[in-house]
Amino acid sequence: MTTLLQNASVLGGERRDLAIEGGVLVDPATVDRATAEVVDATGLIALPGLVDLHTHLRQPGGEQAETVASGVRAAAAGGYTCVFAMANTNPVADTPAVVEQVHRLGLQAGLATVRPIGAVTVGLAGERLADMTMLAQSAARVTVFSDDGKCVADAELMRRALEHAASLGGVVAQHAQDPHLTRGSVMHESPLAAELGLTGWPSVAEASIVARDAMLAEVAGARLHVCHVSTVETVEVVRAAKARGIQLTAEVTPHHLLLTEELVRSYDGRFKVNPPLRAERDVLALREALADGTIDIVATDHAPHAPEAKQTAFADAAFGMVGLETALGVVQQAMVETGLLDWAGVARVMSTAPAAIGSEPGYDAPLEVGSPAHVVLVDPDARSVIDVDRLHGRSTNSPFLGVELPGRVLHVWHGGVRTVADGRVGVATEGANR
Repeated sequence: MTTLLQNASVLGGERRDLAIEGGVLVDPATVDRATAEVVDATGLIALPGLVDLHTHLRQPGGEQAETVASGVRAAAAGGYTCVFAMANTNPVADTPAVVEQVHRLGLQAGLATVRPIGAVTVGLAGERLADMTMLAQSAARVTVFSDDGKCVADAELMRRALEHAASLGGVVAQHAQDPHLTRGSVMHESPLAAELGLTGWPSVAEASIVARDAMLAEVAGARLHVCHVSTVETVEVVRAAKARGIQLTAEVTPHHLLLTEELVRSYDGRFKVNPPLRAERDVLALREALADGTIDIVATDHAPHAPEAKQTAFADAAFGMVGLETALGVVQQAMVETGLLDWAGVARVMSTAPAAIGSEPGYDAPLEVGSPAHVVLVDPDARSVIDVDRLHGRSTNSPFLGVELPGRVLHVWHGGVRTVADGRVGVATEGANR
């Protein structure tokens, strides 16, 4: 079956046709329009499939909050065709058996490619390195290593992890949080934290780890990826490291681009996240850093939780927010509608750049003839209020419930297989998840 997407605004610019055949994009001029399936894309923006370098799918061990199958349904609904699944499962993804299990579950789900992330340390305990070579050589082909949720606080261990990852052509993604500076911390350290009687989380706890790790990466000749940058101070460290030529990339979450600590006044556990929501000055700095390339990508840090984990006292609530289905709308509001990014820039920070960091093939020449048919059609003029019924994952701990966001993902093709049609998530086949 050949599919013809007529009159799409490719990357928000030129209006032209796109054609999908045999899992790749082909020259529309070669298509028999009489027999092709035709999708009218007038008024819609064509983007490459989105890639999330930072997703928590919870399985194995956390199925009450999310499974790989439910997580990729949420991913597809949000326009994602590839997600990297973090290692903090139970058991931890520190062995070939676990990463291969996650990989198989992704193949069975079929709606998006699932790339397991391997743990840096055994059990995420920060005491000894996991067998990174075995993870890289497994059927899951691990390219990203992270103890996300926990910082690799031991400098000597982090240096060895960077060196080992470099020898494998991989990257270490660090959760930058000095554990000694954040004991009991639940929100941004500020006058508001004191007013609310909550333990503050200092910005230096993040920036200091990034500064240390940047120097370690320089010594090791390794690639370092900084997870969920959230402060002005960290932006400055990242900018200085890049100016020095250090192989460092960084991500920002959608929620840190839009939300501030003021939401914690509600004591609603939906707004408790690690790192915490920061001040307005941090939000503005993060936007500017993403626009100028200091921060390379947007990553959701999609972190589902069962209701009881969030519906408790704020200090006791679990950290984390779901974000796969709202990410594109948040980026449109925070970056496109403010003039900081155009749609080509959105494609860079949400597709091509994260794919490059994770060494995921097929995204380096998006929407060009011959490239894999990972395509998203977005209605940029649509607006909708986020509600529980709209979410496809098992958990509903979204900070955007009741919030109106712009844009709507209408159609998604993953390797030529249509996974979303007219906003409805469909059923793909295993063969689509290559």
